[in-house]
Amino acid sequence: MKINRILLLAAFTPFLFSCSEDVMDDINKEKNETTEMSADYIITDCGLKTAFETTGTDIAWYSSVYIEHSAGTWGQHASADTRTGQTSSSLMNNNWNSLYDVLKNLKFVLDKTDPINGTEPNNRWARGIAYVLTAYNLAVATDMWGEVPWTEALQGTVIMQPKYDKQSDIYPKIFAMLDSAIANLNLATTGLPSVDYIYGGTFANNKASWIRAANSLKARYWMRLSNRNTNAAANALAAINAGAFTSAAQEMKFAKYEKTATAENPWYQFLNDRTHLSVGKTLYDLMNDRNDPRIAFYFSLVGGVVVPAPNGTATQSQGGTYSQSLLTIKGATAPTPLMTYHELLFIKAEAEFRTSDPDWQTTLQDAVSAAFASKGLNQATADNYFTNEVTPRLTLGNELNEILTQKYIALYEHEAIEAYNDYRRTGIPAMHNPNNTTVGFVNRFPWALSEVSSNQNVPQTELDYIYTTKVWWAGGDELVP
Repeated sequence: MKINRILLLAAFTPFLFSCSEDVMDDINKEKNETTEMSADYIITDCGLKTAFETTGTDIAWYSSVYIEHSAGTWGQHASADTRTGQTSSSLMNNNWNSLYDVLKNLKFVLDKTDPINGTEPNNRWARGIAYVLTAYNLAVATDMWGEVPWTEALQGTVIMQPKYDKQSDIYPKIFAMLDSAIANLNLATTGLPSVDYIYGGTFANNKASWIRAANSLKARYWMRLSNRNTNAAANALAAINAGAFTSAAQEMKFAKYEKTATAENPWYQFLNDRTHLSVGKTLYDLMNDRNDPRIAFYFSLVGGVVVPAPNGTATQSQGGTYSQSLLTIKGATAPTPLMTYHELLFIKAEAEFRTSDPDWQTTLQDAVSAAFASKGLNQATADNYFTNEVTPRLTLGNELNEILTQKYIALYEHEAIEAYNDYRRTGIPAMHNPNNTTVGFVNRFPWALSEVSSNQNVPQTELDYIYTTKVWWAGGDELVP
């Protein structure tokens, strides 16, 4: 009997443990909360991260130094100015990883809202906005690095070493995404993200805003291809005419910063925490030569005057030696622009000039006026500046140079990424950092450390390729077959 009782207990014990584990697993389940986040919530977070991480930090700060809006006068940005350490794979590694994290989350939204296989097939507006933000982030990635993983990217453990795609193959995909965005935003939807960090309020009221943003971005990206597509300017104008921004109130920007230590504009935080940047002499000289009234709005004074830092040869200083950006000094809650109305008007003016449209000069004046208004200057001041300083420079053969110089000035400071793209595309205006000659101009960012150390498909390049090889749309050869 004793043996039988032991055998019975031995046989029954696994059942007891199994039952107990099942009960505990059931107890540990959250029964009152969803176990999966909806696309509406994910897309809201993607808008925030796109503005802050993709547009508002290191990519823009380094672009500002390379494009000579700013001079790097301390720390790693002094190194950027002197072209020291710019080939290091660790330089932009964090930004690469952040960019692909945002793209991964956007892919999750697109997968969830897939009309055939998704769990939210009728959430059309979330899908449309995801396409806009994917196009935007992917464009930043390929514009900065050139060839990047895309068709095999974001596959998790399925493809851990994705191939790198040609930029010439990526740009058609960007346009297709923006077309898909517009198509989805024009459909009925069952989902409505509750908070829109880009356009404010709720997504329910912002359908038209996102469609205008998609068309405006199409114009930007078509003009990016002016060296590669003979119809680029005409296509940019077509995108504008299809329904782009018609006022500054419609532009694409993040305007939700707060004057608290953890919620301020990242440019403002960077200035106060590190003070790496000073006013670049290249920018200041262009404005001073034109008696530009924005000087008083752009730059702080040192000893009662503007003291710009000579690009590439400045004395290292964390303030007090050179002037700094008043836009940032006063910009604790300044918005992060993803695309502005004045940028669109400059694109339109350039496109009209390239297609021999006689209205290009009127559009250029509108662009300058919009740029002045964005900094708080009135129409009369803008008109006086245009008449006395811009018009006399629109001489035969110099028109495009002045259009792009005015755009360069207008994009200071938080739109430095687009100024960097324009210079690489056109070579306008002239840069004056002597290290561009002795070392080289930085034509692209170095491959990220996380890729170099783990992806055998990273293009094999010489160490100095960032100086010697332009990205495809700027006229360079592509680095992958």
